[in-house]
Amino acid sequence: MSGPAVIGIDLGGTNVRAGLVVDGRLADVRSVPVRGQGAAEEVLEDLFGAVDAVLRPGVAGLGAGVPSIIDIGTGTVYDVQNIPSWREVPLRALLAERYGLPVYVNNDANCFAAGEKYFGKIKPYDSGVGLIVGTGLGSGVIANGRLYSGANCGAGEFGMLPYLDRNFEAYASGQFFRRVHGTTGRAVAERAGRGDPRALEIFAEFGRHLGQAVKAVCYAVDPEIIVLGGSVSRSYAFFREALREAFRTYAYSIARERLRIEVSETENIAILGAAALYFDAAGA
Repeated sequence: MSGPAVIGIDLGGTNVRAGLVVDGRLADVRSVPVRGQGAAEEVLEDLFGAVDAVLRPGVAGLGAGVPSIIDIGTGTVYDVQNIPSWREVPLRALLAERYGLPVYVNNDANCFAAGEKYFGKIKPYDSGVGLIVGTGLGSGVIANGRLYSGANCGAGEFGMLPYLDRNFEAYASGQFFRRVHGTTGRAVAERAGRGDPRALEIFAEFGRHLGQAVKAVCYAVDPEIIVLGGSVSRSYAFFREALREAFRTYAYSIARERLRIEVSETENIAILGAAALYFDAAGA
């Protein structure tokens, strides 16, 4: 895609990355350490430093992805993960005041979905879900070609749906490996790569749980495509068949045949996804 130059911001607990998106590609990326345990003003200074490093004349707007609860109407972020001092920060207003540009703020999972819509595998589709399978199970929904965040930025929180004795996140994310098997997804993946039968069994078990989560996603929003991201998605080859087997019990046969499940291949998706908030708001 082409269009105006936009800056995307990816705020984490240890680093903040900012990227300049020009004509659908990243023209410049900077990463700045974040004083995550510092005062709110110190974190904001770090964020400004990353943005200043990529700011150019002619930038049309900024998008910011933050791992937190967001008030979409005001752009205020609440209880940002790994940054204790950011309990309630009017981020959109602060960025708009400093740079005099339109600013859009959303959570990191919604940014992932928007990034895949405007730069990745959801691009050819009108409906899709970005499912981040990592430490938790986060997701964002694309409906009618646009990001759908819900009234309170709570749309698509499939990981919070009740499942078995807990919720889907407990069984269909990295939490499963630690909580159920006392190990990590990375360790299991290393063993599975060597053909270890027990590791392959663990991934099959995981795939069945994730398949149930995919069914819940489909019953809720009926997407054309689900794009997996996050650390566990890199092991998709080890649980693909188990996931698909679980999904075969989905009630609607035509959806079973049509649904595409793919793994994200978009580099710097967090930055691109944040920038995509601008394009989504503009209806680009």
